[in-house]
Amino acid sequence: MDELTTAFVGAAALILGADPALLEIVALSLLVSLSAVTIAALLGLPLGAVLAALRFPGRRVMIVAVNALMGLPPVVVGLFIYLLLSNSGPLGALGLLYTPSAMVIAQTVLVMPIVVALAHELLSSLHEEYDELFRSLGLRPAAVLATLLWEGRFGLVTVLLAGFGRAIAEVGAVMIVGGNIAHLTRVMTTAIALETAKGEIAQALALGLVLLVLAFTVNLLVALFRQAAMRLAYG
Repeated sequence: MDELTTAFVGAAALILGADPALLEIVALSLLVSLSAVTIAALLGLPLGAVLAALRFPGRRVMIVAVNALMGLPPVVVGLFIYLLLSNSGPLGALGLLYTPSAMVIAQTVLVMPIVVALAHELLSSLHEEYDELFRSLGLRPAAVLATLLWEGRFGLVTVLLAGFGRAIAEVGAVMIVGGNIAHLTRVMTTAIALETAKGEIAQALALGLVLLVLAFTVNLLVALFRQAAMRLAYG
């Protein structure tokens, strides 16, 4: 019990004292995850809208594939990205392995299916609601997609928050492609694993508490944006 109390006191001291090493790890974690979510948003939201609104050969196969990819094991993604970026891999000349860029790529691959699948589900409902109106106005496909994305903006924010929650808590893939290098690729999840193994419980606990606060904040924002979306939908 005394050991647990000491760990909590030490963790609180690190957080309240704005420990530089702690802040560095948290900052890199946020940078990597936000970058991955931004890329996933730019690619995934339009693709989700396309799958929701347009009909084309192979659409159903793509929907099934995207939903299946939501369950991708992170370590498998990490291994795949590692093989691509290793010196003997097709992208080895870029020198991205064991850099934050490699971690962003791995997290983007993990987040993209979540963003596409959830955006498709949300925008499909909107498309069914507005389809007759779209037809009566004779809107072009590009205008339909833009309208769906705008009308579903509050719901899509919750989609991106869900993707961020997935990214920030990831450990397996980023460990493989990032290497958990101090001052370069060490993020919260990999640092927690390392510090726990070293017996540095206070440091691990401090990072764990920060991660919990981030998770709570994300869930709170999701709830707020859902309420905003419901108010917009029902007046």
